[in-house]
Amino acid sequence: MDSFKTAVIFEVREFCLHDGPGVRTTVFFKGCPLRCAWCHNPEGLSPEPEVLFKEKLCARCGNCRNTPPDDLSALERVCPHMAKVVCGRRWTISELASELLENADVFASSGGGVTFSGGEPLMQSAFLVELADILHAGGSQLVATDCQEPSSPIHLAIETSGYASPDAYRDVVSRMDLVFQDLKHPDPVAHRKWTGVDPAPIHANLRWLKDSGKPFVARIPLIPGVNDSLEAKEGFARLLEGRSGLQRVELLPYHLAAGAKYQFIGRTYQPGFDESRHPDADLAPFHAHGLPAVVM
Repeated sequence: MDSFKTAVIFEVREFCLHDGPGVRTTVFFKGCPLRCAWCHNPEGLSPEPEVLFKEKLCARCGNCRNTPPDDLSALERVCPHMAKVVCGRRWTISELASELLENADVFASSGGGVTFSGGEPLMQSAFLVELADILHAGGSQLVATDCQEPSSPIHLAIETSGYASPDAYRDVVSRMDLVFQDLKHPDPVAHRKWTGVDPAPIHANLRWLKDSGKPFVARIPLIPGVNDSLEAKEGFARLLEGRSGLQRVELLPYHLAAGAKYQFIGRTYQPGFDESRHPDADLAPFHAHGLPAVVM
C-alpha cells in the first residue's frame, strides 16, 4: 500500500440511505472532467481545494485580508462568521480508510457500506483502487499500524459518469459491488453541447459494464428540453437494452436548487434551458425495451 498517496475529497457524508443498500457513507471526490449545464455540485468541479465565499454571512471584518492568499486553511480559521470555508481536503489512503472503517459495525448490521461519488471519482482512480482493496479486506492492511481488529469486507459502490480511460474504469469498477452509471444524453452532438465532452468513452465503458455482468443502476438526470424527449429516452433505452447486470433505470427530475451554490465559487449559473418547465417523466420508452425504470 502506498500510504503517502493522496486524493482530494470535498465531503465524507455519513448515514446516507439513497446511495446503495443499507446505511452508507458517501465519499465525494473533487474534480470532474464534465461541465454539465445543470451540475448540482459545482464545488466538486475543480480538482483542487478552494475557498467557498458565502457573502450573506460576511460581516466585513477584514480579518481575511491579512492571510497569505495560498493558505486556504488560514482563511477559514480567521473568519469568525464562517463566510469563507475551505472546500476540499487532501487525505492519505490510510487516513480515509481508517475514517471509513469506524462505521464498519453499522455497515455490517444494516447491509450497507461505502459509496464513492463526486465530482468524478475516476479522476483519482489509482488512489481509489488501493482504498477499495483495503476496505474489501476489512482493513487488515492497517492492523499492524493502528492495532485495530480487521472488520468484515465492506460493500462498495461507485457513482460515475463513466468518462475515463478503459483501464481506469475497469480497474475501479471491477472492485465495486454495485455501480451507479450516470448517463447524460444518448446523442453525441447534444452530449458535447450540454456536458462539454464526447460520450464515446462513456458508451464504450458502458458496453464493457454490460458485458461484465456487474450489478448496476443507470441514473439519468432528467433535464427539461435537453434529454426528456421520447426520442432521447428511446436512445437511452437502446444503450441499455440487452443482457447485463442492470437492476433498474432511475430518472432524477431536475429541480430548481441546482444553481444555489454557484455564487459561492464566484460563478453565475446560466444553464441555457427553461428551468421553469417540468421535465417529461414518461417511462414508456424504457418499458417498451423491457427495462425496469422508476422516477426518483
